[in-house]
Amino acid sequence: MPREGVLVHRIYERLDRDQVERIHSVSMEILRHPGIMCFNREAADIFASYGATVTAEPSARHWQVSIPEALVLQALKRAPQMVKLGARQEENSLILDGNEPRVYFASGSETNIWLDMRVETFVSKADHSVAVELATFHPRRGMLADLCAAARLGEHLDNLDGFIRPVNIQDEDITEENKDVNKFFACLNNMTKHVMAGLTSLDKLDKVIRMAEIIAGGKEELRRNPIISFITCVFKSPLQLVDDTTQKCIEIVRRGMPLVISASPQGGSTAPIKEDGMVAQINAEILGGIALSQLVSPGAPVIYGSVPTRAGLDDLADTYGVPEFNQYNVDCVQMARFYGLPCYSTAGVADVKVPGIQATVEKLFSHIVIALSGAQYIHYAFGLLDKTATFCPVQAVLDDAHIGMVKSLLRAPKVDEVEVVTSLEQIRQVMATSQKLFVRYIRPKLRSGEVTLPYPFEGDKARDEILLRAHEKMQELLQRPVEHIPPEVSERIFREVPGILPRLNTYREG
Repeated sequence: MPREGVLVHRIYERLDRDQVERIHSVSMEILRHPGIMCFNREAADIFASYGATVTAEPSARHWQVSIPEALVLQALKRAPQMVKLGARQEENSLILDGNEPRVYFASGSETNIWLDMRVETFVSKADHSVAVELATFHPRRGMLADLCAAARLGEHLDNLDGFIRPVNIQDEDITEENKDVNKFFACLNNMTKHVMAGLTSLDKLDKVIRMAEIIAGGKEELRRNPIISFITCVFKSPLQLVDDTTQKCIEIVRRGMPLVISASPQGGSTAPIKEDGMVAQINAEILGGIALSQLVSPGAPVIYGSVPTRAGLDDLADTYGVPEFNQYNVDCVQMARFYGLPCYSTAGVADVKVPGIQATVEKLFSHIVIALSGAQYIHYAFGLLDKTATFCPVQAVLDDAHIGMVKSLLRAPKVDEVEVVTSLEQIRQVMATSQKLFVRYIRPKLRSGEVTLPYPFEGDKARDEILLRAHEKMQELLQRPVEHIPPEVSERIFREVPGILPRLNTYREG
């Protein structure tokens, strides 16, 4: 059985049916005129062969492509409405159904900064007898060992359903030539959940797939249980098909691997800041990528990937803690549902640089709202700070607890005839007693999981110990063992997939 996720029974929607259809119509108009700027010759030829109007722009070294609505609609009919994301342990696999608002949470981004936390003692200048333990934070470059640690941590975070590499590996011996094989091996060797990532070099695609085939047990087993998947941000907003990422998209779908077709326009700079314009544009970009995927390989397993942000009004940097970020994303989930496609959405990013109250508020706000919208796969949900520049493992532990609370919030209520009769009998029994308390009925509900447990990082009521306790929890989780790839399989991978650094076998524990 795959991971259960959480099924949203009453989804939150911002758009009514007429508005959804209006945005669809505008997206179709965008794809027709002005159309898209295509910098990949093969993609331009593919679109032209299926009826798109393609005009060469020699001076700009691109092709202007006008895509008719009929071509897009045909592609949408071919795209599967259900996509399986497999896992080394199949009970960790995920079933993304575009017609079922079953939500899963995943990590994400590829941050350059790893944020360590230390617990230090500080003494009051006014009264030297007063000393307190406080968290201090120390940023540094993310390394290969950190990615292994992030995967081990994610393996033991109960509410992390899928793993997207959250750390950019920046060791001196990591190059463009070996980055992909090391990135995927580090994740797969420390994680039995689904592993998803972008591809640095197209010529390493087959090596990464070969690695996955060896682990899964062969080509057919990998197709049946795709333990890895890929992300391509095909469009550079606004409406530009980038050469290298477009070629990656073409080759990945040819090999039948699950692929997120993502776009990440920024409201106010690379897309309109108003909700209708932003959603119409990102929808057009994603549909353009999905259309290309289905022209290349009909039935290719693709996921509608919405990553819209809003420009900061002071520096034009991505801003995630604003209401517009959530509005854009909720609308995109609705558009994906309109087409019956599984949706890869975005939540859980804090603009602040360190864990604390602001990070918790910004993250929880989007976790709740986007989860209520019924997005099937919510990435960026664990550990991200300073927009998407920093990954903090202590923050990931906090996010896991908070997402657990969100899942509890979304759980369907039990209000049936049996439950109502039971509750009525409890009330009558309690009212017949002298103390008038329901305490003795709590324990069975706690055992059944129907009652949310206390917040795991509470202090002694007089002090805020959340960060200290989360740090202790992180250290405890990192000491737990994980199920590594069996040694004989690992040896075969090292023989058949060149470029994996030998020291990865020394990162098996600790």
